[in-house]
Amino acid sequence: MSRRRDLQRRRSIPGDAACRDHREPLLLFCEDEQVTLCRQCFLSQEHRNHVVRGVHEAAENFRKLFRELLRALKPKLEAAKSLLAEEQENMGMVQAEEQNFKEMVKSEYEMMIRLVTEENEMNFQNLPGYTFNPHLREDNQGLLIKLIAEIEKKYQETLQRLSRLGRENMSKLQQSEVRLYEQIVSLHGVTAELEKKCAEPSFLLLKVRDARALELSGVSLLSQGLEPARITDPSLCQTPGPSKMLELFQRPITLDPKTANSCLVLSEDLRSVKLENVQQEIPGIPDIFDFSASVLGVESFTSGRHYWEVDVEKAANWQLGIFEDSTARLIPKSSEGKILLTGSLMGTKYTLWVFPPLKGIYLEEQIHKVGVFLDYKYGQISFYDVTKRLLIYNFSGLVFKGAVRPIFSLCSPNEGTSADSLSICLPDVFAV
Repeated sequence: MSRRRDLQRRRSIPGDAACRDHREPLLLFCEDEQVTLCRQCFLSQEHRNHVVRGVHEAAENFRKLFRELLRALKPKLEAAKSLLAEEQENMGMVQAEEQNFKEMVKSEYEMMIRLVTEENEMNFQNLPGYTFNPHLREDNQGLLIKLIAEIEKKYQETLQRLSRLGRENMSKLQQSEVRLYEQIVSLHGVTAELEKKCAEPSFLLLKVRDARALELSGVSLLSQGLEPARITDPSLCQTPGPSKMLELFQRPITLDPKTANSCLVLSEDLRSVKLENVQQEIPGIPDIFDFSASVLGVESFTSGRHYWEVDVEKAANWQLGIFEDSTARLIPKSSEGKILLTGSLMGTKYTLWVFPPLKGIYLEEQIHKVGVFLDYKYGQISFYDVTKRLLIYNFSGLVFKGAVRPIFSLCSPNEGTSADSLSICLPDVFAV
C-alpha cells in the first residue's frame, strides 16, 4: 500500500519539479554545485560536505539579488534614455553650430577683405604721381588681387576644417546613438526578465543556467558606462585675426570715473581698474558671478572702426565688450544693450562665454590679452586673442541705434576680497 501511495505521489509531481534520477520532489538546493536536489541526492556521497538549503530559502536569496539588480538597472535605463535623447538633440545642435561658425568665419574674412581693399587704396593714393601713371593703378590692382586671393585661400581652408570637424562630430554622435540604443534594448530585456523571474515559483526560478545567466547579464550591464560622444568644439578650428591691420584703428581708450561702480578703483591715468572695498552680497541675487562692478570708456562711437586691447592676465573673472547707450543711461544696470566676452577661472579650469545669447567657447589655456574690434557701419564686434593672433568670436549684422562705448567689468566676490584688475593697452605710438 505504501509503495502504491509513493508511486502516486511521484507521478503527481510536475516533471520540472521532480528529480530525474529518483522521481522525488526537488526540495533542496546545493550552493556549491548550484543545482536542485531531492532527499536521496542530498544523502548521496556527492553532496555530503556541500552547503545545502531549502529551495524556498535559496529562491528567496535569488529574488533578493534580482530585486537589487532591478533597483540599480531601472535608473540606469532611464539615464540611458535621457542620454540618447540628448545625443539626438546634439545632432541638430552640432549642425547648427557648424553653420553658425561658418557664417561667423565668413563675416570675419569679408571684414579682412574690406580692410585690405581700403588700406590698399589708401596706400595707392599716397603714391606720388598716382593720378598720372596708369601702370601704378594696374600694379596696385594686381597686388590687391593677390592679397584677396590669399585671404580667400585661408577662408576655404578654414571652411574645410570646419566641415571635416562637423562630419567627425556627427559620426561620433551617430555611433553613440547606436551604442545607447543597444544598451537600452538590453536593459529593457534584462529588467523585464528579472521581473518575470521574481514572480516565478521557486523550483522554476532555481533553474541555474537561466538564473545565473540573468544575474551575469544584469551585472554586465551595470558595469557598462553611459558615456556621451566626445565632440570637438568648432572654435578649435583656429581663425587668424588681422592684428596688423587692426593696429591702424587702435584707440587710446580711457576709463570714465563717472560711470565706475563704487567697488572699483581707477588708476590715475585712467587706464587700469581694480576691485576694492567690495560690497556685501546683495540679497535676492543668486548669480554665481556678479559683474555689476563695471566702468565705461570715456570714448563714445557713432561711426567708423575702432580697436582696443586689454590685459586680462591679472583677472580671474572679467567681462569686456561694448555698451550701446541708446537710453542715455550713464551706468549700465543690466545686460541690456551689451555685447560681451566673459572670462572665468574656476579652480584650474578657464572658460570663455559670449553674450547674447549666452554661449560657451572652448579654450585650451588662459588668455592674457584680448583685442576688441568695432565696425559701427557694418555692425560687427570681434574679439581676439592678441597673443596668439586668433579670432575668439565675432558678432555681425548688428544694428546700432545710438552711441557705443567700451565696457569693462570685474566680478565682485560674494565674500572676502579680490585682487582682480584690468589694464587697457596703449597703441605703440602712445607707449612710452
